[in-house]
Amino acid sequence: MARHKIAILLHDEFEMWRPPAWFVERLRGDFPEVEVSCSSKKRDDGEALRGADVMIGWSLEPEQFRAAGNLQWIYSITAAVDQFLYPELVSSKIAISNAGSVHGPVVAEHAIAVLLALARRLPSAVRYQDRRKWAMEAIWSEQPRPREVRGATLVVIGLGSIGAEVAQMAAALKMHVIGVREHPERGAAGAHEVMGYESLDSAIGRADFAVLAAPLTPRTRHLIDARRLQLFKPGAFLINVSRGGLVDEAALVKALRDRRIAGAALDVFEEEPLSRWSPLWKMPQTLITPHTAFLTENVWQRHYEVFTANLKRYLAGQALEGVVDLKRGY
Repeated sequence: MARHKIAILLHDEFEMWRPPAWFVERLRGDFPEVEVSCSSKKRDDGEALRGADVMIGWSLEPEQFRAAGNLQWIYSITAAVDQFLYPELVSSKIAISNAGSVHGPVVAEHAIAVLLALARRLPSAVRYQDRRKWAMEAIWSEQPRPREVRGATLVVIGLGSIGAEVAQMAAALKMHVIGVREHPERGAAGAHEVMGYESLDSAIGRADFAVLAAPLTPRTRHLIDARRLQLFKPGAFLINVSRGGLVDEAALVKALRDRRIAGAALDVFEEEPLSRWSPLWKMPQTLITPHTAFLTENVWQRHYEVFTANLKRYLAGQALEGVVDLKRGY
């Protein structure tokens, strides 16, 4: 009987949430001393978890946790781990490592892409294209007008695996980057300035663009609320590529309607899928992507490299990399 067992609990309808066949086959070939059990249906999760000391997945329900008495390490295929943060798991000795290094560069590219799209009024151009309208004057007349990002101030809230990449890319575009993080003593991570959350209000007031890249914790839930939305410049844009719960969506809708901010690019929402009745769909100031910031054909190759590097450490009794502080939530 194998001394170690990996349970892979990924059976979502969406293809990208499921490991491709080569992933499991290569894992078994590269680590023949380890048993690999892949659950293809939720009803098979219990069998896969039985005796497993390692799990790959994006969530573990409390009843599954209670039945998985051998678990020592969970590899979350997501960068955020708030879905694991219930009391029993937080107080356990199970280590959770996340996929921040897998998703960070890709999500950061998405954040920069939508930032440039908002600055250059690309959503408006697409709407006019659908109507076959040559809209040079109309786009120029919009407020705020098309602008350069060079010299603009970007506030990046959260300087982890995603935020640090955003800061570095934006600095390369000659933007002035202000980073806001829980522990500013850990460094600027590519930003020109770094400050703590106690200075968030003043940072927001300076922003031409703000990117949310913070984890969702009790402290950060509705971090951007009605009060803070009043602090933005009327010409500023909000970009959220982290967790929908960071933003009070009702307050954001009101701020957009009242033209308190210029617009928002949103990849994540408080409830997903976003309801078809949400007013955000119809607002011309919003650019909505359906939680696609992480999508890339290379995602599972990245997962394999990150997971197996840590698996070698685990099997050798060495410290894991990328382990989340469950009490802090990141």
